[in-house]
Amino acid sequence: MVEGFRFLPEYFPPAAQRALVVEILSILETNPLYRGAMPRNGKPLSVRNTNLGPLGWVSDINGYRYQPTHPETGAAWTPIPQTLLDLWADVSDYPHPPQACLVNWYEATSRLGLHIDADETAKDAPVVSVSLGSRALFRLGGLERSSPTSSMRLASGDVVILGGQSRRAYHGVDRIYPDSSTLVPGGGRINLTLRRVTAPDPA
Repeated sequence: MVEGFRFLPEYFPPAAQRALVVEILSILETNPLYRGAMPRNGKPLSVRNTNLGPLGWVSDINGYRYQPTHPETGAAWTPIPQTLLDLWADVSDYPHPPQACLVNWYEATSRLGLHIDADETAKDAPVVSVSLGSRALFRLGGLERSSPTSSMRLASGDVVILGGQSRRAYHGVDRIYPDSSTLVPGGGRINLTLRRVTAPDPA
């Protein structure tokens, strides 16, 4: 594994998972999922998403970026739930709070190709990721797209931290196991990714 990668299995017990899913589903009523598009060619993404926090990550034909409002409703993103802020404080080892929580909703055929999280200026801050619902086959590579990769199954309640060198490592989701959980409606998977976007002002 790349230096700085941490895996915390079953970080959230079942009751906490259920409470978090209920909260996310409630948020989606006013902060809805939408389907972004690939830059340049406009091809729809296979994963629907939305965001929580002061900033949200969006992808469309014009590129990748962070912005303070939902691209379809124009409303400000809903604040990050306290449960996730507490998680960040517990595991990130970073002195400043996250500014964005990307909510990815995976269906049975959803995939996420190898990529790096490179749209943030706070490069020293880790990425903290929560799995809820059906299991996923997560793939982690190295600092180059051609680096060898290894795979692991992520179950509901698991937390992954990409810090240190792994913050710049390629990673993706090869498949979903839709019959492995009933926590998320339709047998889907919710992934919550916490990020610090901007570098803090110097003291």
